[in-house]
Amino acid sequence: MDFELTDIQKQIQLTFRDFVDRKVIAVAGKLDEEKLFPLDLFKEIGNLGFFGMRYPEASGGSGLDIVSYTLAVIEIARGSLSLAASCTMQSLMGTYFLYRFGDQEITETYFNEALKGNKIGGICMTEPNAGSDLMAIKTMAKTTEEGFVLTGQKTWVTSAPVADFFTVLARTDNHEQLSIFFVPAHLAGVMVGKSIEKMGARASVTSEVAFDEVRLPKNYLLGEIGGGTKCLKEILAEIRIMTAALAIGVATAAYEEALKYANERIQFGKPIGKFQAVQLKFADMWVKLETAKHYVLYAATLSDKNLPRQKEAMIAKLYASESAVSICDEASRVLASYGYAVEYNIERYLRDSRFTLIGGGTSEILKINIAKELGL
Repeated sequence: MDFELTDIQKQIQLTFRDFVDRKVIAVAGKLDEEKLFPLDLFKEIGNLGFFGMRYPEASGGSGLDIVSYTLAVIEIARGSLSLAASCTMQSLMGTYFLYRFGDQEITETYFNEALKGNKIGGICMTEPNAGSDLMAIKTMAKTTEEGFVLTGQKTWVTSAPVADFFTVLARTDNHEQLSIFFVPAHLAGVMVGKSIEKMGARASVTSEVAFDEVRLPKNYLLGEIGGGTKCLKEILAEIRIMTAALAIGVATAAYEEALKYANERIQFGKPIGKFQAVQLKFADMWVKLETAKHYVLYAATLSDKNLPRQKEAMIAKLYASESAVSICDEASRVLASYGYAVEYNIERYLRDSRFTLIGGGTSEILKINIAKELGL
């Protein structure tokens, strides 16, 4: 698989790498420690055009390819997985259905502003009793003459405490399949719970959201009744590619910090990187990192060419996320006791890496689905 980047793709990579080096790395630890949503950085990412990369110029985006988007995600995650998680939510799941189905009101008031980073969106899928099994969703949108009345509870909603709007997967009283609704956060009956305390990605604020008879006009149905499940599947591959890119970013950060330490830490008269046992660790880490990177770019290329990529996206996400956890663990071992100290970034990378095991489907779900793709 040959991935010679175009000049534009290289420029995108360098632009976000430079931004991360200058603006993100120095404050990432503080954001994690204080569990603060990185609003200023979020808006600067918006100014760089990240939120509109995937959308056509006619819709206010830049019409770039998925490979370019993937490279940008890797760089942002290299600086802060929390920032990257919040930004990728905004750029994909948080805005996609508004782009596809939003009318003039929704587009002008919310979508256009979201692409600039002036409004923040989230998607409400998971429920207390519906995670991998989305068809177990119980949130209900009852039809009325005026539109719909939405009632239910969602959890693990990224950016919910700071969100201006949500897209919500719900059942309707006349269809078995799920539908998608646009819900501004200020509507009566929308209640955002306290932030969920998490192991990692702590500056990507997450909470429950409850809907208590929220009245929605008819134009807040995004797409057709019962069309939500199909529409979600349309971007599922890209969600998995994006999650894999997050994994590669945090793994890269861990690898680079461990390499720097191995070249500087002197034991028994020489840098520890000169010891064979340490060198073996770096060889293993590098093989996993490069393999993950190549396969993720391969899946992204298939997406750009609009070729079948569901299986490839699952493989990319599975391998990249599991490799990221392994790489971050090995990197922490290189630092030994310092890898356990909050003073060093490695412990944050190790915590953050586990975030990538969940989004886009757990490893167990992905393995089951990959087996089905193999005809089993």
